[in-house]
Amino acid sequence: MRKKITKRRVLLGILIILVAAGFWVWRYLTPYTPGIRAENALVSAGGVSVEQNDNWISFEPSVTFGTAVIFYPGALVKAEAYAPLAQKIAAAGHPFYIAKMPLNLAVIKSDAAEEIIRVHPKLSFVLGGHSLGGVMASRFAAEHADQLKGVYFLASYPDEKGSLKDTTLSVLSVLGTEDQVVDQASYNKGRSYLPSNTVYYSVKGGNHAQFGSYGKQKGDGEATISEDEQQTLTARSVLDWLGNLR
Repeated sequence: MRKKITKRRVLLGILIILVAAGFWVWRYLTPYTPGIRAENALVSAGGVSVEQNDNWISFEPSVTFGTAVIFYPGALVKAEAYAPLAQKIAAAGHPFYIAKMPLNLAVIKSDAAEEIIRVHPKLSFVLGGHSLGGVMASRFAAEHADQLKGVYFLASYPDEKGSLKDTTLSVLSVLGTEDQVVDQASYNKGRSYLPSNTVYYSVKGGNHAQFGSYGKQKGDGEATISEDEQQTLTARSVLDWLGNLR
């Protein structure tokens, strides 16, 4: 009888551990979802055609004026959340492709750009991303520099594996002044992996989350400008940079 009771207790203990672990994983992997502005931006409008497949969201202008853009989302942020920024850049004539990541983590699929580039052989590309997405984008770029014209970082930076210092790629780094999510020490170290011609742009009043449209992010600073203003300034800095690409 005692053995049966002990066995039940062990099984109950295991069950409790599994439930607790499952809850922790579910809570950790719950992504930031797109807000209303992002949902509205997923509709074709203003000369920009929006389409989705299993691997990316495309924003293609009726007339292409320049280099296409590939975007890697930040960690645990759904790809759709960056639709407003994509619309602004695509409307200026640059096809924009937001990669969809497994479990919303670019670290799982850092080579997502490869298929997008392959499927659009007539286009030239720059690659970048937000937060962790930028880190993973730089790793791909470091190994495929011959397939790209440049790399951009939004609230992000390269690590040693993604060092672009010895490449001839053009680089843009954009950071909000109220960003409290980016680790400043890591960001400063990341600058040592960038080429000397890197263009740095500061979004005054911008924070970490407002590069996308998914609401507030834990640990972030309070932005003093609106989400739309931050994305407009960001789009302008990216477009100016794209206009100067060789």
